[in-house]
Amino acid sequence: MPLALLALAIGAFGIGTTEFVIMGLLPEVAGDFGVSIPTAGFLVTGYALGVMFGAPLMTVLGTKISRKRMLMLLMGLFIVGNLISAVAPTFTVMLIGRVIASLAHGAFFGIGSVVAADLVAPDKKAGAIAMMFTGLTVANVVGVPLGTLIGQSAGWRVTFTVVAALGVLGLAGIAKLVPDMPKPEGVHLRHELAAFKNVQVLLAMAMTVLGFGGVFAAITYIAPMMTNVTGYADGSVTWLLVLFGLGMVGGNLIGGRFADRALMPMLYVSLGALAVVLALFTLTAHNKIAAAVTITLIGALGFATVPPLQKRVLDQAHGAPTLASAVNIGAFNLGNALSAWLGGVVIAAGMGYTAPNWVGAVLAAAALLLAVLSAALERRSGSADSVEPAAVKAEQALSVQQQAVVHN
Repeated sequence: MPLALLALAIGAFGIGTTEFVIMGLLPEVAGDFGVSIPTAGFLVTGYALGVMFGAPLMTVLGTKISRKRMLMLLMGLFIVGNLISAVAPTFTVMLIGRVIASLAHGAFFGIGSVVAADLVAPDKKAGAIAMMFTGLTVANVVGVPLGTLIGQSAGWRVTFTVVAALGVLGLAGIAKLVPDMPKPEGVHLRHELAAFKNVQVLLAMAMTVLGFGGVFAAITYIAPMMTNVTGYADGSVTWLLVLFGLGMVGGNLIGGRFADRALMPMLYVSLGALAVVLALFTLTAHNKIAAAVTITLIGALGFATVPPLQKRVLDQAHGAPTLASAVNIGAFNLGNALSAWLGGVVIAAGMGYTAPNWVGAVLAAAALLLAVLSAALERRSGSADSVEPAAVKAEQALSVQQQAVVHN
């Protein structure tokens, strides 16, 4: 794998850390600014909304410059946003800093996926995308726990300063290691927008929303589920999330490896197994060991879908994939928000803390059905394409025969 992928992974590590570390630092931030925990939660919501809207916006703004330069500008935006959060005098200013940093998230992963795929041979594209996303998964294992520890011991402002420094490291790596790859000639915004007319692109994005949404339906409420149902102590939740992160790392690498060999079968297996495991979580949540194993499997199966889904979008939006790739990153966050809301609805309805697992299982099963539908439509389209040339050849042969008869 090219060293340029390491630079992209470092940037992804910083972005993944800043996205999730705030969840462990909400009490400290709320206390310093004198706001309630629910109010401090807007720092999470604001970031997610920034990713959703920032992904297409920043990608469109970057259509006039090379992808390398756009990646550098996005990392610069990420650095500025985290520095604003680190020195914010008020809660409102910190929220602004979070939104600024989030604007870089979707476009970075979207454009970065295109660049990563272009750096390697066609049969290694999904593996290259997975390599970049490894930075995001490792952030959940190392960056988030370490950032939380730093924030709780030295202050949360130090955490965001360190994250900004990671951004500087990522920016330097991109500037030094990523080759200057100009956007393809003749590709304009209208070509990027035309990709959304492709039903296969839309189906892949729907699979992203539902499949990864299934993961977050359960994981969003992991703390109350583990403490109230399983019987873990509050301090054990951090290590359970580390297990989830380890599963993400493994699943991401496996998904990238096998998606290059058989993309759709990889999606069938990972989405089907994810639906089953999420359904079983309603039972395994009552046993400490079984729950820990299940959490690891959810992380692995959930992230095993990421490289194939991202590559599916790139393949179907061939020729102008940048905007579609970035929007698909926003689709992951849309799935997170949708599933978290649905999970909250079933809990509020009095169905218990394990009820979101059923929500996740249904979402993952729906994503599997869409994958089957997508493959069926693709086969039908392929059959039509193969029949048409045959018909054309037959017509041409008949025409030649008629001309020969006339000539004779």
